[in-house]
Amino acid sequence: MVILIILIAFVIIGAVVLTVIGLRNPGGTDDRVLQSRLEELSQSNEPVELRKLELSQPFQERILFPIARKMGEIAIRFTPQNARHSLEKKIEMAGMAAKWDPTLILAIQFVAMLFFGGIVMFVFTIGSLSWPFGRKLLIALLFGLIGFYFPQMMISSTISRRQKEIRKAMPDALDLLTICVEAGLGFDAALAKVSEKWESQLSMAFARVIQEIQLGKVRREALRDMSDRLGLAEMTSFVAAVIQSEQLGVSLSKVLRIQADQMRVRRRQMAEEEAHKAPIKMLIPMAGLIFPSLMIVLLTPAALRLFQSALGAMFR
Repeated sequence: MVILIILIAFVIIGAVVLTVIGLRNPGGTDDRVLQSRLEELSQSNEPVELRKLELSQPFQERILFPIARKMGEIAIRFTPQNARHSLEKKIEMAGMAAKWDPTLILAIQFVAMLFFGGIVMFVFTIGSLSWPFGRKLLIALLFGLIGFYFPQMMISSTISRRQKEIRKAMPDALDLLTICVEAGLGFDAALAKVSEKWESQLSMAFARVIQEIQLGKVRREALRDMSDRLGLAEMTSFVAAVIQSEQLGVSLSKVLRIQADQMRVRRRQMAEEEAHKAPIKMLIPMAGLIFPSLMIVLLTPAALRLFQSALGAMFR
């Protein structure tokens, strides 16, 4: 029993340490730290030694971070190709491609699985609950499965929040695009102007499109890639309208104005939909929290008086 407790505690501590490592070490941090070390040593007059450069880094960057990434690399070897592509697409849609990679996400998933399952098993081990070992193991596996999918649930929440922000910002961005195009700017210059004026997820997406166009990618391909990364039906419609206007020679300013009007109508419809959902969402806290409190406050004095009356004496 003591060995089992020590083993579970070791698993939990390791899971916590590796989870903290994964959250504090997004992709590309090692390269930035190494580059900063090189810049510091290059400014000094001392000759740069690779051993000295490696030892100058903290312990977690030299030992723990590579262990976490190695775990992710091992896990991704046994991951199906479709699941890997789905995870990569989710990371892209969440806007975390510059900070995270599938190997790190998979490592965090397995660590979270060990953490959740280990916590439950540890509680069962030190507790006095007289359940069979098979039932305890089944519950621990169930919580481990929840822990495995917990990082993906966080990614899905980030995707929904990002899409909601982009959907709310699209009408104003298209209005600004229309004004810039009508003022004589080209579409690429108008996108650059919008990305300069705003600091939002939509402006960052436009800025990436401009960078890809400057690197030689065709504009319609860059726009389609942006639509795939965002995963919004509104953005897909906007990109299709822009590409068709370019191919058919239609006035781009008119197309942008029509798209802005449609996005504004869509945003108002979404606001009305959220307003109609509010009473249903309020029903759960009202029925579970407010109504029982009101019943206790209102009926307790009457129940006490009834209990002290002659009718209450019949039940004593």
